[in-house]
Amino acid sequence: MSSMTTPFDGLQPHVRPHVDAALRRAGLDAWIPEGPGKWSLPLQFLADGGWVELMRLTPKTKLTLHRHHGEVHGLNLQGQRRLDDGRVIGAGDYVFEPVGNVDSWEAVGDEVLVLHVIVRGDVDYVAADGTVQRHITTADVIAGYRDFCASRGLTPRLAPAA
Repeated sequence: MSSMTTPFDGLQPHVRPHVDAALRRAGLDAWIPEGPGKWSLPLQFLADGGWVELMRLTPKTKLTLHRHHGEVHGLNLQGQRRLDDGRVIGAGDYVFEPVGNVDSWEAVGDEVLVLHVIVRGDVDYVAADGTVQRHITTADVIAGYRDFCASRGLTPRLAPAA
């Protein structure tokens, strides 16, 4: 299940209305692809750096080692993920990551993972030795959203917070 036919594929009934409302609010007709098995749906861009989004991952999709420049709040809406410390986070579970946290995790089980996440500050994807492989800023996330809208002939409705 690495692709989607509709934005609602694999979603439980209790998650669908939230995704539908988020799509309309953002002016989107689909989730934004971010790599094999991973999509995002922006909800808000934060004026002081960061963003709020829904993240969708198919089972067995991994988020590689990354470091947060700000705190992160994550609430699983559906599915499970296994953190690199071995904990399995299920639907309704919340995880706080402090500034500077370095971790990786994977969507596990048979169900699509949908995660509501608040990311403060930038994110670095890093190699095992700590070398930064990719640096992502709020401006990068906004540009990706606007580019996706442009590629589909859509008008972006979310603006950076003033």
